[in-house]
Amino acid sequence: MSEKQKTIKQAVSVTGVGLHTGKPVTITFNPAPENHWYKFQRIDLEGQPIIDADVDLVVDTSRGTTLEKNGVRVHTTEHVLAALVGMEIDNCLIQLNGPEMPIMDGSSWKFIEALEAAEIVEQEAERDFFELTENLTYEDPIKKVEMLAVPQDSYRATVMVDYNSDILGTQHAGMYNIGQFKDEISKCRTFVFLHELEALLQHNLIKGGDLDNAIVLVDKELPKDKLDYLRMVFKKEHVEVKGRGILNNTKLHFYNEPARHKLLDIIGDLALVGKPLKIHVLAARPGHAGNVSFAKKIKEQIKKQKTEKDYPKIDLTATPVFNIMDIMKILPHRQPFLLIDKIMEIGPEHVIGVKNVTLNEEFFKGHFPDEPVMPGVMLIEAMAQCGGILVLKTVPDPENYQTYFMKIDNVRFKQKVIPGDTLVFSLNLVSPIRRGICHMKGAAYVNNKPVVEAEMMAQIVKVRNIDKKIPSEV
Repeated sequence: MSEKQKTIKQAVSVTGVGLHTGKPVTITFNPAPENHWYKFQRIDLEGQPIIDADVDLVVDTSRGTTLEKNGVRVHTTEHVLAALVGMEIDNCLIQLNGPEMPIMDGSSWKFIEALEAAEIVEQEAERDFFELTENLTYEDPIKKVEMLAVPQDSYRATVMVDYNSDILGTQHAGMYNIGQFKDEISKCRTFVFLHELEALLQHNLIKGGDLDNAIVLVDKELPKDKLDYLRMVFKKEHVEVKGRGILNNTKLHFYNEPARHKLLDIIGDLALVGKPLKIHVLAARPGHAGNVSFAKKIKEQIKKQKTEKDYPKIDLTATPVFNIMDIMKILPHRQPFLLIDKIMEIGPEHVIGVKNVTLNEEFFKGHFPDEPVMPGVMLIEAMAQCGGILVLKTVPDPENYQTYFMKIDNVRFKQKVIPGDTLVFSLNLVSPIRRGICHMKGAAYVNNKPVVEAEMMAQIVKVRNIDKKIPSEV
């Protein structure tokens, strides 16, 4: 059953301070059109530049996930993105008047409250899920990070954290579907060990840090002077910990809240692949750097699967719809300019053809004798001949017609074609044929990989009406 894309009905704002800058910042969630995904907009800067939520724009993962485009940055994006994914919102423009997302309580909960207040609404377009077809792995042996994604019919995640700490221990957390995010994951706060916190404070970082927006883990007893220092830093009269444990004995939302927060971070960071997911992610000792590296692998897999999806699924050993003799009854071309060997499939709006490239081709004599490469213009010509068969089959007497190029657009050559390659052409009509004018979009593949793409416009003309001034015959 298909699902519709979603956005919010009206704009809604949230105000807080940035964790690392300590500066006040307001973010505004705005409705966005279909197929927009998530974008950030720095309204405090000239021109109000937009930064896409794209893993290829990540420039720093040391203390959160930072994006940069054309020199403009937005910091600590993961909790906001996790809220959007967790509420299954597909399209949103997030405006902010500073460089960093507000930390709020260290979780995604305040953002979810705002999104619900804005009212989530359906749009017309269907959700474009990425559905994994094979296992995908990532490993960082130095940091001992391991991540695995396996095919799943929903968005599922399982996390294990192990920091070699008696206080934290080994924790596991799981989310069986994205619908559990709001109640089971979104309230889980970020956490930090006290010794890490001290190092950040010494470097004048986490200026917006507070005992109300992070769980501070203490793995050794604190002397009085250390407690006095923390009271001064956090401007609180009451700072304590009984032995080892959690500073100020903060009550956890869940016994495994740290592990659940790591799951929250994964959801936010993987939003940077650019579409909703149907996968099961399993992660051991994850962090932002590993999450982003894994997101890049997923994005590459999306590109790979899209190419495989577009590749025409045909049996090259099957009996063709038209063999070479049939083709010559339709097309006027002859050796050495007949560049299609067989048609494997043809319908009202599409055609699939094949050419076996051999060293006997006439053009290989000069292109190039020592390294034969099929010229790009010949690839386009072969594609056009394949498309010509599609359009000529729309008339009852194709032998009395010719086809002529009118326009070629958006030509992209992906890789070279050499003797021994089998070219598979797939063309589709972009719009219905009117007054003999046809607009086609096509691609050619070798070994399931695209070698050329193009859009072509051509005209079919009866032989007796051929305009001799038209120089380019398909």
